[in-house]
Amino acid sequence: MTDSRNSTHPPTRYLHRPQGRVAYDLQGEGPLMVLVPGMAELRSSYRFLAPALVAAGYTVATTDLRGHGDSDTTFTSYGDPETASDISALIDELGRPAVIVGNSLAAGAGVIVAAEHPGQVRGLVLVGPFVRNPRQPPGMRTLLRVLTSPLWVAGVWKAYLPTLYAGAKPADFAEYRAAVVAKLRQPGYGTAFSRTARQTDHRSAEARLAEVDTPVLVVMGERDPDFTDPAAEAAWIGETLRGEVVMVPEAGHYPQSQQPGRTTAAVLDFLARTTTRA
Repeated sequence: MTDSRNSTHPPTRYLHRPQGRVAYDLQGEGPLMVLVPGMAELRSSYRFLAPALVAAGYTVATTDLRGHGDSDTTFTSYGDPETASDISALIDELGRPAVIVGNSLAAGAGVIVAAEHPGQVRGLVLVGPFVRNPRQPPGMRTLLRVLTSPLWVAGVWKAYLPTLYAGAKPADFAEYRAAVVAKLRQPGYGTAFSRTARQTDHRSAEARLAEVDTPVLVVMGERDPDFTDPAAEAAWIGETLRGEVVMVPEAGHYPQSQQPGRTTAAVLDFLARTTTRA
């Protein structure tokens, strides 16, 4: 099923899951890439990377998380395993293995897919990745529950989002942030975001790290505020997964849109050296 309401973008397609639909778009020809954004983000967070991959000869599926973007808000559970299940189902529907590009929460989900379904995964690109729970000061989880109440989460995220874009911001940042906030204000989406924030636990991804046997690229913004020491976290993930690490200067949690040139070059170089274009 497709929805061609916006003729300037690829038509929205829907992956049917037991509790609702997950929205995605599909463009290009060649080896399959599946691009998955992080919590509260839209699939348009890959608006710079996706066209470059298509131009380089790849088929690119860009998906929203369940309860986000154009996906349904009828799901009752969210987090790494749930996102992994959706990614695996999408790859199965598209009928061939993929390189998964996962940002933030979606990086942990990609790890789970690679561990559980190695035949589906040709490689992992982990961007600003959460593959284990960060150390948090006492009371942080309680504070998070308060801040992510559906009653005011749109306003809170509007104020918080610029801090995640530490360093350079894309030229269209104001427009993109407005789209994110507008979606959170639509009925059901604030609740879905709140459930995602409260239910997500990266221990399920950390438990599967040793089972991953696929090429891995870790892309981390040097100024990513989600990590006390972004370089140290990236190095640990790279060592644990026997992967490569690229640190992106003047970028926070979203190097794919903050520094699209550097990020795209790193991804294309990784693909050229580690995957078979057939």
